Amino acid sequence: MEETRQWRLASRPVGEPSRDDFELVTVDRPEPGPGEVLVKTLYQSVDPYMRGRMRDAESYAEPWDVGDPMQAGIVGQVVESNHDEFEAGDVVTGTLLWAEHAVADGDELRPVDPDRGPVSTALGVLGMPGVTAYFGMLDVADPTPGDTVVVSAAAGAVGSVAGQLARLNGARVVGTAGSDAKVEWLTDELGFDAAVNYETEDLSAAMAEACPDGIDGYFDNVGGPITDAVWPLLNVRSRVAVCGQISLYNATEVPTGPRKLGKLVESRARVEGFLVSDYDGRWGEALDRLSTFVREDEIRYRETAVEGFENAPDAFLGLFEGENVGKQLVQVAEYES
Repeated sequence: MEETRQWRLASRPVGEPSRDDFELVTVDRPEPGPGEVLVKTLYQSVDPYMRGRMRDAESYAEPWDVGDPMQAGIVGQVVESNHDEFEAGDVVTGTLLWAEHAVADGDELRPVDPDRGPVSTALGVLGMPGVTAYFGMLDVADPTPGDTVVVSAAAGAVGSVAGQLARLNGARVVGTAGSDAKVEWLTDELGFDAAVNYETEDLSAAMAEACPDGIDGYFDNVGGPITDAVWPLLNVRSRVAVCGQISLYNATEVPTGPRKLGKLVESRARVEGFLVSDYDGRWGEALDRLSTFVREDEIRYRETAVEGFENAPDAFLGLFEGENVGKQLVQVAEYES
């Protein structure tokens, strides 16, 4: 029987994860049962929400058990199919194991059209991050022409798309990022009106300077000090879309709060958290519009691809060091068209 490799959760991290929390094992390559598909992984996604699945605590995503394989969004190529809608060679995407090969229920896979763009984009701008940005920005933050919209982690997979969608809706867009190179990418290539380097600038002063007329929309991926700097600048009837809180994902103690809810009384602002799964029935709408924007060069994107399945944990850990620009991926195998 042929073999394949998979990553398992070796231990539950306390604070920041390390490579010791992951275990690479070799197993027999699985065989698909009725209605199932054997998929060879081409690209694997790593995402901040995975940190929550490493905890033994209730959340919107079920935690992984120590010793079990982890899961990720993948783009892969069908090796063998017992499902009527797929055949060998098809490109698919879905949530599978952190593995070089995995079996999935064919009903839980989506086809990927290689003519829409590089197949890797099905994990980024034309996948879950892009769809998250689409609904979080357009449905929750709801920018209108003339608004000032702030996006935290704006050089990431979600934030970079969210900011460009706000710009396309006529808003003035301000992003935050952790390096001068990322700030330059946001303003020079993606069309952000301003960007703040949270590593080197005084956040409160820089945010006030970048948003002289206050803030009408805030797409929050980070929380923490960036949100503290945004909060006093919220305008009347502003909208806050809470997508993530990566600044707290490795915290061993969550800071006491919130303490500034009085600002919501003053501004009558609306704060709403959301999950991309809230919009399961509308993915087609989002992907059609996003693919048009990409094709017409209205939305630009980058991918940071770490090569080699054995380096998947390093790619994940790099998210918390701000190493990626755009979507962070692991390239596991070459796509054979």
